[in-house]
Amino acid sequence: MIDRLSDILGRVSAWMFFAVGGMITYEVIARYVFLAPTIWAEEMSRFFQIWATYLAAAYVLRHRDLITIDVLLQRLRPRLRRAAALCALMVIVIFSLVAVYYGTESMLESIRMGRASSTMLSVPLWMTELAIPLGFVALLLQALAELSGLLRAGPGVNSGSR
Repeated sequence: MIDRLSDILGRVSAWMFFAVGGMITYEVIARYVFLAPTIWAEEMSRFFQIWATYLAAAYVLRHRDLITIDVLLQRLRPRLRRAAALCALMVIVIFSLVAVYYGTESMLESIRMGRASSTMLSVPLWMTELAIPLGFVALLLQALAELSGLLRAGPGVNSGSR
């Protein structure tokens, strides 16, 4: 179920990045061809880019597309590779918990203070900041699923890419 959720979030993220490209293209044409810039394209493309980045994190972990130092890992024996994977997943779990906590605190503070972007749209900042706890909850769930799978697989199993 968690893998499925990560894949769905990955697809949503990909479409959001596609939309960002469309918004920026529209803004460039509107501004430089028709001399009529928009008040929404820059901010909405930034909004979508932030959301897409955080939503994609769990998908990237699921498909083992995070940055890794393969040169070093390939020289390790399978047991050490597995230990390195366990440590990396634990770091992701701990970091995700911290990010969820502080991201939620920041979002709640923005709601309390009524903070908004400094653009003409004046979008409430909590709408952007909500991406942080939601994205990191998804990453946390995926990291726990990966950790569970690695622990169930046993000590002799290679923990390399899928």
